[in-house]
Amino acid sequence: MEKYDLIVIGSGPGGQRAAIQAAKFGKKAALVEKLEVIGGTAINTGTIPSKTMREAVLHLSGFYYQSIYGVSYRVKDQITMADLSFRAQHVIKTEIDVIRAQLARNGIEVVTGIASFMDPFHIQVVGSRGQSEYEAQYIVIATGTKPAISPLVPFNNRTIINSDQILQMPEIPKTMIVVGGGVIGVEYTCMFATLGVRVILVEKRPRLLEFADSEMVEALSYHLRDRRVTLRLNEEVESVEETPDNGVAANLKSKKRIAGEALLYAVGRQGNVDELNLAAAGLEADDRGRIPVDADYRTKQSHIFAVGDVIGFPSLGSVSMEQGRIAAAKAFGLPVHSNPALYPYGIYTIPEISFIGKTEEQLTDAGVPYEVGIAYFREIARGQIRGDTTGRLKLIFQPDTKELLGVHIIGEGASELLHIGQAVIALKGTMEYFVDTVFNYPTLAECYKAAAFNGLNKLARV
Repeated sequence: MEKYDLIVIGSGPGGQRAAIQAAKFGKKAALVEKLEVIGGTAINTGTIPSKTMREAVLHLSGFYYQSIYGVSYRVKDQITMADLSFRAQHVIKTEIDVIRAQLARNGIEVVTGIASFMDPFHIQVVGSRGQSEYEAQYIVIATGTKPAISPLVPFNNRTIINSDQILQMPEIPKTMIVVGGGVIGVEYTCMFATLGVRVILVEKRPRLLEFADSEMVEALSYHLRDRRVTLRLNEEVESVEETPDNGVAANLKSKKRIAGEALLYAVGRQGNVDELNLAAAGLEADDRGRIPVDADYRTKQSHIFAVGDVIGFPSLGSVSMEQGRIAAAKAFGLPVHSNPALYPYGIYTIPEISFIGKTEEQLTDAGVPYEVGIAYFREIARGQIRGDTTGRLKLIFQPDTKELLGVHIIGEGASELLHIGQAVIALKGTMEYFVDTVFNYPTLAECYKAAAFNGLNKLARV
């Protein structure tokens, strides 16, 4: 029986970072992946394919140049699923090669097969080459999630699909129903709407993306409606059925019936724990397959950690990587510093939304005074050059100390632009930093200076 200092189950972002961090500490590490390809959902069906598809949609549709060259401008007139898939497959292949090289360079053994616990310190792996057993001093569970299924939705992998099956669609539909107004549902709604698809988005809550700043979500909702998306908020799907004309119909609990050529079901995800035999390790998951952990990502068994989407919110690739790094460091008692309050959020809608720190709603609920400064991309030269005149950047700050409390951005490149604000918040910076700093011209980074002046001028008036 092979013995390791650390065994990681799952090769997504969290699993990769945990194994690599252990190897950097000089520990013997193995990574178990049930698929023949590594990278997990993030590389193969989730983050990377969806963001690559988004980039292809923006490029081929000419979306951000239509404000300059006219709404009829397109790079390619007849965009097909093959066009979108081609670009995604190229990026996926490259990313898999890069990950394999990183793991090999760090001396991490990759074991292919389905892992399950025999007891808290031993796992067995069943693969195409038979069954093997392994012992580990520490174990990290990083198995990720899969799309939730519903008995109300008869998936057919063609016209009724989940988010993992998007690139398998035979063609781009003319009309589409998206069920679920979370990150995945809204991101795909934006992509298909940009391609000219008439989308109906059904969400049972009163607003989209409830964890984001309401002003940014309102702006996004405006852009969605402007692209002819129908938002059915406070609505819930009661049943889904195929229609005789090879279309799809969804019956809502409000007795409405909506129809389209295709339906994307994007209501939640389920932890990949069914095959782990958690009971043998003295562990259990909740009804959504999430494994409870403490602040160090330890489970009930102090030597077993869980990271990434399998532990629930925020389910971001960037955060999963950090959780994997922290778990490996905590396992071997090595110092590690990380502040979850400073983790950024990137939502790849069209336009992008990215934020860090507090929202206006959170500060209001906590009774914390604040002031706001806003800059609009349309007033910044780079915004006009890029053809993005819809974006805005909002800084939230403490009126007395001028300390920066939150940064919220909507607009193309928001997830990159956010990192300037992230650094200032992390270093307890104030609004004066932006006033005193010279930014390259023309850049979108100038928005920070414009927003700082806007906010501080409000204080001067008061």
